[in-house]
Amino acid sequence: MAPTSTPQTPFGRVLTAMVTPFTADGALDLEGAQRLAAHLVDAGNDGLVVNGTTGESPTTSDAEKAQLVRAVVEAVGDRAHVVAGAGTNDTQHSVELARAAEKAGAHGLLTVTPYYNKPPQEGIFRHFTAIADATELPVMLYDIPGRSGVPINTETIVRLAEHPRIVANKDAKGDLGRASWAIARSRLAWYSGDDMLNLPLLSVGAVGFVSVVGHLVAPELRALLSAYLDGDVAKATAIHQQLLPVFTGMFRTQGVITTKAALALKGLPAGPLRLPLVELSPEETEQLKRDLSVGGVEL
Repeated sequence: MAPTSTPQTPFGRVLTAMVTPFTADGALDLEGAQRLAAHLVDAGNDGLVVNGTTGESPTTSDAEKAQLVRAVVEAVGDRAHVVAGAGTNDTQHSVELARAAEKAGAHGLLTVTPYYNKPPQEGIFRHFTAIADATELPVMLYDIPGRSGVPINTETIVRLAEHPRIVANKDAKGDLGRASWAIARSRLAWYSGDDMLNLPLLSVGAVGFVSVVGHLVAPELRALLSAYLDGDVAKATAIHQQLLPVFTGMFRTQGVITTKAALALKGLPAGPLRLPLVELSPEETEQLKRDLSVGGVEL
């Protein structure tokens, strides 16, 4: 059974979008994925998103995606929400991935806006509705126009929120005004999908985070969230400011690249990247070390 959830926090509060560990020869490292998943949950994550962008979903096969879900559910599914990325720019393919994730034991789905083909809002609405209709799993929308090319407009979010299985949104739009209106009108559980905006999004109604830096600073993210919920905004702000070098350093280049480099520095499972992603240069690695050190991360 999945961990306890509430309508307000259907996937918990602190989730990490987990990398997909590979072996030295580039194959899927399921044992490493289980070890990393256990480490992340032990560190304070309520949930893990697998097969997302940070999990290199563009370059993993459908079979690998299903294997990864099964492995992570086996490792931590009794104490953390395992949310499977199932979004592509092909609605039928997304439906197939959603059904495969459900069969593999996922507790929920993360579904990104169709990218590259730039559908109109009606196409976006029908795309997400088809995925939500395909399984019994709760769905988190993922609004990231910087990657997808198109936003999910507020009116579309409000329409989608009427679906009984669309329960949350991961917001990487970077627009606090539009987020404010969408939260107020849709009543979806709102998760920050941009680590630099974790604290600001809480102030307009977000309930938690789907984080990349949660690979390294999950305890600090929990402390920030707890301080904010307890009404100690000054403490939450202090933690946010302490983490600024981490937020900056982890996104100087593509986030999967820096995350895998940081995990390798800490001796945790990560492995190589699949092209077109490439490893950090020695100079970039030294810069990452400096950023993380200033932010309080021990390597």
